[in-house]
Amino acid sequence: MQAFTAAAVQLAPVPGPLGPHSVKANLARCVDWVERCVAATGADLVVLPESATTGFTPGCSVEQLWETVSAIPGPVTEPVQEVAARLGVHIVGCSYERGDSPEIVYNTAVLIGPSGDVLGSYRKTHPFCTELSSRGGWVTPGNEVSVVDTALGRIGLIICFDGDYPELSRITAVRGAEVICRPSALLRSADIWELTNRARAYDNHVYVIGANATGADPGGVLYFGNSMIVTPIAEVVARAASHEGWVAARLDPQQAMASLTPGSSVPQTFDHLADRNLELIARYADDLVRPAQTTFPHAEPHGEPMD
Repeated sequence: MQAFTAAAVQLAPVPGPLGPHSVKANLARCVDWVERCVAATGADLVVLPESATTGFTPGCSVEQLWETVSAIPGPVTEPVQEVAARLGVHIVGCSYERGDSPEIVYNTAVLIGPSGDVLGSYRKTHPFCTELSSRGGWVTPGNEVSVVDTALGRIGLIICFDGDYPELSRITAVRGAEVICRPSALLRSADIWELTNRARAYDNHVYVIGANATGADPGGVLYFGNSMIVTPIAEVVARAASHEGWVAARLDPQQAMASLTPGSSVPQTFDHLADRNLELIARYADDLVRPAQTTFPHAEPHGEPMD
């Protein structure tokens, strides 16, 4: 990994019902914010929020959503591909993606390179309960981990609720990710958002770039922003408020693990990846794939999106 400047942009979807016109308008807003962010910060990597082309809650049937979006690459990525090529930057964009049939829609993140090409993509493997198609929502889960080799370093992709699952980020890190980008539309609480970003960064000694939505989506749900960049020792080095805008920070591999705590004279001596007890993990590997559930009573989803 080389040293570079990363930015997380948070923006609000355009108001009103979802349709082709709103997707075009949202893409134009993404392009505008990327242009302004790069001009102000010199960012080499810009991360946009989850479902930035539509807003998280589409407020329509899965079939209508399928008609509104496109395959990837396609119209839902082309304007962002163009601005990436024009500015010579890497961009992580996020959109719903049309599947092979009208009942299949994926929640997808794409990593676009400075050539404008899609370098890699990732379909959300842990849709939130209210968006999950098997529970009355609109998203079919993916089943692949994504780590992309780039000129900046090895970049992994996860999306929002994925960050609650340590196994996914661990696999992503074991596969070589040095930076994990987490486009999100999370509104459960700012504490959970920060906790999971910092934990996944610290668990795996990776940088985490969390770009969270703000404003209201077509379903009328309000998001709180709070986008952040976290270092491999769990220090939040950039944090947004609830306004539209961006946060940026310099990611330096020589400083990432230089001290035990931020600014400390005590050196960092352990490595959560190298120091794993692989014998123990292998012995209990079956437990990691055994079905389980909490023993504590909890409510059933009632349609309120909380990703």
